[in-house]
Amino acid sequence: MTSNMSDPRLLLALLSGAITLGYLAIRKLVDYDPREPPLAPQAIPVISHLIGLYQRTYNYYSDIYTKTGAPIFTVPLPGQKMYVVSSPDLIQSIQKQHRAFSIDPILIKFTSIIAGSSKETEDLMHINLYGDDGDHGVAQESHVALKEGTKPANIDDMNREMLREVASSLDLLEPTVGQAKRIQLYSWLRTTLTSATTKAVYGPLNPYNDKSIADAFWEFEAGIMPIVINILPSLFARKAMAARDKVSNAFYTYYRANGQDSASLLTRLRYGVATRNKIPVEDIAKIEIGGTIAILVNTVPAAFWTLFFLHANPSLLSSIRAEVDACTETSRSSDGIVTKTIDITTLKAKCPLLLSSYQETLRCVGMGTPVRQVTQDTYLEGYLLKKGALIQMPTRIIHSDASLWGDNVNDFVPERFLPENKPSRPKESCFRTFGGGKTLCPGRHFATNEILAVVAVFVSRMEMEVVDKTKGWEAPTSFNTGAAGQIMEPDWDVEVELRRREGVETEGGVRWEVRLDKGDRVFKMVTEDYVEE
Repeated sequence: MTSNMSDPRLLLALLSGAITLGYLAIRKLVDYDPREPPLAPQAIPVISHLIGLYQRTYNYYSDIYTKTGAPIFTVPLPGQKMYVVSSPDLIQSIQKQHRAFSIDPILIKFTSIIAGSSKETEDLMHINLYGDDGDHGVAQESHVALKEGTKPANIDDMNREMLREVASSLDLLEPTVGQAKRIQLYSWLRTTLTSATTKAVYGPLNPYNDKSIADAFWEFEAGIMPIVINILPSLFARKAMAARDKVSNAFYTYYRANGQDSASLLTRLRYGVATRNKIPVEDIAKIEIGGTIAILVNTVPAAFWTLFFLHANPSLLSSIRAEVDACTETSRSSDGIVTKTIDITTLKAKCPLLLSSYQETLRCVGMGTPVRQVTQDTYLEGYLLKKGALIQMPTRIIHSDASLWGDNVNDFVPERFLPENKPSRPKESCFRTFGGGKTLCPGRHFATNEILAVVAVFVSRMEMEVVDKTKGWEAPTSFNTGAAGQIMEPDWDVEVELRRREGVETEGGVRWEVRLDKGDRVFKMVTEDYVEE
């Protein structure tokens, strides 16, 4: 067989690529100003960083930080210079300088690429991008709408609809007395939380009521990377783009039927921003796939890992069950039916170990990288940051820094976030799973209520064991987490066997209810929660 290396066209392409890459590498090194943050070490200029990012993904910046210990360093890549920040104090400073270090141009570009919206809509979204001309425009109004639509006091209806769906799904899941049921844990959570969350957000006409639309969304999410890279996506992301179009068409039908009128306040506010700014309904429907990413992509793996870590530690599971049992209300009707009621507000007040375990889970599996664009040459703590560069603030660096969290930083320590352990923890700004500043995750309270509900009712009602006794509770790897994820996604599912929990069944049966009395009580996890309260 003749080697393809003898093809002169291939040799020419390889030579051209090598020359281009070499040129870019030299250009980046020449462009480097000694006033900028120090260059990250690399054996081969630019190439080493590309290989490192490919091989180590979200862990690569932590590897560099381990070698340098620098609070901020420069990583030059072909066509793009990046500054990587490892200092919580520097991150706080960046978050306060919204104009010089902005997320908005990145969000607009990212949204336009993944949604496939028109150039005209992208131009509309750039109007008054930085708020220089007041508080109008898509970017400025969207921040206000998201904050208002997700205030703890404004998400009660969403929470209650979501909790009804969660409780109903658990009713269907629970095996009959004396029987066992096997499920793929991650798949079950994804199906359940997709249904519960989207019904709560989009209302009775929710497009995801059609399972084929939900399946299309997750097919799109799994194939999003080639779309983000945006090199011949029609060739390399054909299936993902077809799935995206299916979701967009469903949302077009939804908006044409005024489905938003009976949806959550959040959906109504976001739709209002789009229509006031003259975005056509065809593009509103396309852009909404980004809204679905925001409400689903991180909640599902967060719930998975919380359940996983609890069940991998039997003594912890026993202690958390005792906490939940102690605040579960039990009543009996005249016909003998026992009702057990779990109130999420009560959980947040009386289950400190559950809350600490949840937050420690997020610390261990958070891998997001909040990003900003430098909009003008700016000095930050003596370093020059140049216009056009990107700032990356990897969660993994801070969450795995032993100088902040101690020698057990790589261990899952469920008691780490207990109130009495606050003196031994770093300040709240070091917990980065939800980001911070202007782009702090607005849905963190809704997601927390949802995850706590699933976990609390799950452990109260059922016993769960892994089917594969050889592996046991061996944690899946997470190297293939999608481009839109902030929480590690497991590379493989975990098959589990479920049985009814002994001791909670009574003669005549038990009915379970999940309730939320007051949505204004929040679980404080980030700096902004303490400021706002």
